[in-house]
Amino acid sequence: MTRTLSWFFSMLALAAMLLLLGIFAWQSIPVWQHDGTRYLTGVKWFFRSREFGALPMIYGSLVVSFIALIVAAPLGFGAAICTAEYLPRPARLAVKVLIELLAGVPSVVYGLLGILLLRDWIYDVFARFEPLNGDTLLTAGILLAVMVLPTLVTLGDDALRGVPAAQRRAARALGLTRAETLISVTLPQAARGFGSALLLGFGRTLGETIAVFLVVGRQDNNLPEHWLSVNKWLESGQTITSKLGSSETNIAYGDPLHWAAIAGLGLILLAMTGAAAFLGTSFGKRSDA
Repeated sequence: MTRTLSWFFSMLALAAMLLLLGIFAWQSIPVWQHDGTRYLTGVKWFFRSREFGALPMIYGSLVVSFIALIVAAPLGFGAAICTAEYLPRPARLAVKVLIELLAGVPSVVYGLLGILLLRDWIYDVFARFEPLNGDTLLTAGILLAVMVLPTLVTLGDDALRGVPAAQRRAARALGLTRAETLISVTLPQAARGFGSALLLGFGRTLGETIAVFLVVGRQDNNLPEHWLSVNKWLESGQTITSKLGSSETNIAYGDPLHWAAIAGLGLILLAMTGAAAFLGTSFGKRSDA
């Protein structure tokens, strides 16, 4: 009975996912017919002149996610190592509970804190680069780093605790110190779990809407001449989620082509987050033990 119910609800979730993909794909057909692949590679979005280029928003989403991960990964995995390897069990459980409580804070609260504190701090710290204001891609990325920390800490801790204790004891019996055991035995076996945590955290940052919407500035067509340039990080930008969360979604509903462009953004976002989640879960299931 339990197995049957598990299969039923798993298939139900899969069917819902496929239904969403089908709806977005069907709704976005007009923009693919109108622009083709230029919809993905176009650098301009002016709905009044019927130009729909999604590349600046894809760039914005990837940049804020990248910033979030490079800031959060050292902190998150460092905290995971501390809780899993060094803290006694009562303290470990207390720290995990406190960290996981951060995941329950509504994203709009993080966004309001970003408006009140973070964007002014970003503006002051980088004043010599003369940013127009504190609503930048960098601000959104740092805010997302705080939001994704619970995911990285929890999954990193689980990966470390998944390494058999017998292997730690065997390493210590051979004369390795605790630090040497961590570096030589524990971390190599937990590496796939850490990679899975990064991929799942990447999917989490891609899908965040309200907090990013409040601090990213929502400036269309912010695309650098060179993809490796960081100059645009200190300018207002647009992500897929901030575009979908804006008033333009309501404006687009009366225009079939414009609505198709918005639905296409939903399809792109669903594909990106779905791919990150699939890779994260499948990557974490493999083991080098």
